[in-house]
Amino acid sequence: MRFSSTTLIAGLAAVSVDARSVNPIEKRATPTVYLAGDSTTAKTGGLLMGWGEYLPQLLTIPVVNKAVPGRSARSYTNEGRFTELAKVVTAGDIVVIEFGHNDGGSPNSASDNGRSDCPGTGSEVCVSGKTGEKVYTFNHYVETAAKSIIAKGASVIFSSQTPNNLWEGGSYGGYGAPVRFVGYASLAAKNLAGTGKASFVDHYQAVANMYLKLGSTKTNSLYPSDHTHTSPEGADLVAKAFAQAVKLAWNGTTPLKGYLKAGNPTVF
Repeated sequence: MRFSSTTLIAGLAAVSVDARSVNPIEKRATPTVYLAGDSTTAKTGGLLMGWGEYLPQLLTIPVVNKAVPGRSARSYTNEGRFTELAKVVTAGDIVVIEFGHNDGGSPNSASDNGRSDCPGTGSEVCVSGKTGEKVYTFNHYVETAAKSIIAKGASVIFSSQTPNNLWEGGSYGGYGAPVRFVGYASLAAKNLAGTGKASFVDHYQAVANMYLKLGSTKTNSLYPSDHTHTSPEGADLVAKAFAQAVKLAWNGTTPLKGYLKAGNPTVF
């Protein structure tokens, strides 16, 4: 059987296309950072803003803010948001997971808000007093999500939640023990350390140090409506505290360190 040169070229082109389709997940030349979190990270608007909206100006790579106001590790999971995130990441991407503000309370009561995690850090299971659903621990939710993301070749940074206004009432309250979800985030990174793709950033302590430096009057001005949500200026500073913590590598080096812009300001 004889083939024309046109037939051979067409056949080679088809083989080339097929070869690419066999391996649809390829490492991008430039990784993307994805953020999973609540309103303290998310784009909100008006007098308030989450810190995730100011992270892009501090990095040399793209940032996609997937944080959603009002979410916890549990509700973010149940709404399928972690699943969707795992679908879009590719090898080399970096996912920052930061929850805690909405994860407290107990799911056992009839007034379960759909956000509270089961107390504990392991395989403990509760039952929602409202819906009857099985409710798992904070660590179960974030570590399960992280494993699915890491399986795609991406890295995960467990970032501890930001503190509330530590100068509320006029005296600094940052010397006590931080909320338990700070330790939970650190533990998640330790539990997945064997993957080589999990790390921890103590965002809570970075912001606490910054607020101590700023003082009462300035810090209080960053909270226009309550003690949890910051103004755009506050969000900008909280993002800079995160970047500085990454640069200092307090808790070990993260994959973000190499993508910090030169000249980022020091805020604590």
